[in-house]
Amino acid sequence: MSEPSRGHHLPPTPPDHRRARAVLARKWAYLLSGVVVVPLSAEDLGRELGGRLDRLCSALTAEPFTTEPFERAGEQLVALGYLGEPGLRCTVDVLGKGFLALPEFASAHRFAERVVLGLGALACGFLAGSQRVVLEQQETMHLTLLKAVRDAKWNLRESEARFDEVVTSSSSGVMIVDLDGQVARANAAIGEMLGYTQAELTGAALLDLVHPDSAPVLRDAMRALREGGRDRVRQSQRLLRKDGDLARISLTLSLLRGADDESGHFVTVVEDGTELMLLQSELSRQALHDVLTGLPNRQYFTSNLENALRRADPAHGTTMYHLGIDAFDMLCNSLGRRAGERVLVHIAQRLKAVLAREKAMIARFDGDEFAILVENTEATPGVAELVAAIRDELTEPTYVDGRGLAVSASIGVVHRPPPTVDPAELLRTADLTLRRAAAGRRGQWELYDPARDTAERSERTLAVSMPGAWEHGEIDVRYRPVARLADGGTAGVEALLRWAPEGLDPLPHKHCVQLAEQTGLSLPLGEWLLRTAGGQIAWWRQRNGFEHPLLLGLTAHQACDGELTSRVHRVLADVGLRPEQLMLGVPAGTLPVDEAADNLTVLADMGVRTMLDDFDLGPAGLAAAADLPVTAVRVRPALTARLTPDSPLANALLPLVRQAGVTVVVDGIEDEARARWWREAGAEFATGDFFGTAGLAEETVTHFN
Repeated sequence: MSEPSRGHHLPPTPPDHRRARAVLARKWAYLLSGVVVVPLSAEDLGRELGGRLDRLCSALTAEPFTTEPFERAGEQLVALGYLGEPGLRCTVDVLGKGFLALPEFASAHRFAERVVLGLGALACGFLAGSQRVVLEQQETMHLTLLKAVRDAKWNLRESEARFDEVVTSSSSGVMIVDLDGQVARANAAIGEMLGYTQAELTGAALLDLVHPDSAPVLRDAMRALREGGRDRVRQSQRLLRKDGDLARISLTLSLLRGADDESGHFVTVVEDGTELMLLQSELSRQALHDVLTGLPNRQYFTSNLENALRRADPAHGTTMYHLGIDAFDMLCNSLGRRAGERVLVHIAQRLKAVLAREKAMIARFDGDEFAILVENTEATPGVAELVAAIRDELTEPTYVDGRGLAVSASIGVVHRPPPTVDPAELLRTADLTLRRAAAGRRGQWELYDPARDTAERSERTLAVSMPGAWEHGEIDVRYRPVARLADGGTAGVEALLRWAPEGLDPLPHKHCVQLAEQTGLSLPLGEWLLRTAGGQIAWWRQRNGFEHPLLLGLTAHQACDGELTSRVHRVLADVGLRPEQLMLGVPAGTLPVDEAADNLTVLADMGVRTMLDDFDLGPAGLAAAADLPVTAVRVRPALTARLTPDSPLANALLPLVRQAGVTVVVDGIEDEARARWWREAGAEFATGDFFGTAGLAEETVTHFN
């Protein structure tokens, strides 16, 4: 019976005894792991030693007493890992002191002798187990050495046989040449190249097989190899065939050394130069062309772009078209990769047909993208006409597995770039223009706009430099009051971002969050804004008795963040802000996304006030205001400025919002007349420059009343 099964029949242990044993087992595990390496976790080691301690305690109280369990425990300790002398010493020390300190062995005069005998047996068992392990290891090592010797002999014979097979079956000519230059052995391939039999080549002088003009070069190479100046020589050579013709070959010569590192023979490998040149030409073609469509690839297109730009007619220049096939991934996912490949071949053929009369370079770029560079002439169609021709040609269906498939393409066009433009820059602008075209509806095309490109590059530069600016403290928090329309008093405060990049005007909050959304910075930056502003509100509450809520508008990314609620909960707990002192604005446009609606509901359950931001009074927004647990809606600034007192939209819809029990907040109030109109229309709160611009904390506090 195994040890675990015997453990099930141990007599029940009193609770106080179990606790004392558990403490001793943990101590044993802790001290043991400090002096030896045991491949067990602390928890597993404690559990393992606890079970063994229970069996040893039972053995001490058993009648008649026997040391066999202790000896067996010592043998089992060896199996735990590399315990050695430190492990045994630690075990004897812990158990020697620990057994007699247990409550169940309080009568030391009765158990002391058993403890001593038991620990001695444990040490003997440990020694016997260690010796057995050492003997097993020695036996294993001996068998391993014998196997290694046997394998080495076998591998040597196998290697020799493999070498003979490779030389015999190789399509390359192989000759083993002695140090005097005589051919000692030749395979059939070199005989076929030169028209000799293997027997005729054996014993021939290698230099006699080489054209006289090339023989001195080969002789010098053989001397350099013998003298150790080089390890391998590769030459283009001309060998003399038996029929008198020349064989143009590539010859590789290396020195074969023996086990004592002494020179033995030359190994000469000969490859037919004609086939090699054809192969190299084909490899070069494959490296520069797309295997599927046969069109030039990106590397070929890029390499030839600069020359094409410079040789074009200065009066008409060039035009680059960058095509992206719309919904190509959908086609492949639904019909399979094979169908997608056939469509790509069809597209390549159609593009060739459209541009057959033009001097054009057509290439397939990565995946579903194609590039065309047209060297314009007086007869070349205009950009719009050529784009229309391409689109019409692609919409002609091609049949794949019985299905008629037609595709559309988004196209970015760079018309007449400067001849001196950097090819990489031209490719970048064409790709960027394609992305702009594809960002709208499918099947659109767009012409490169340098002014727009400059503006967007500046915008992207700001976006990528924003994390560094935040790290260096260049982004700060500004506060503006949320006013009651009834009397103009403060009803809350809204926290906004502000960034003043060097050399530029300060960027307002809306611009800051737009940049942050582009790079994924909005999540950490939003949490920092909440933490900073929440701490400021808590400080105002302590110093000035400020009890109004903090308003923060979320971005679309933040509203859909799966960690939003945990972020809010963590920050509120850290800064000491009550949930009802925070109002978060969720963009109304994000509510169709399940995550945004779920976040809004959970925030409301936490006690946080929720608001639909950028509200447009549309049916979807009204339904959301009625169905979701929102406290308020904030009308977008563009709508705030456009609506007038006689607007049927406001007069009809605002009462519906209020009937849903939702407070109406308007943003963008600039003057008294607009504030009065919205107050009369039923709005309760407002933000805008009329009630105070965003300022530093010390400036904003003056608006409190």
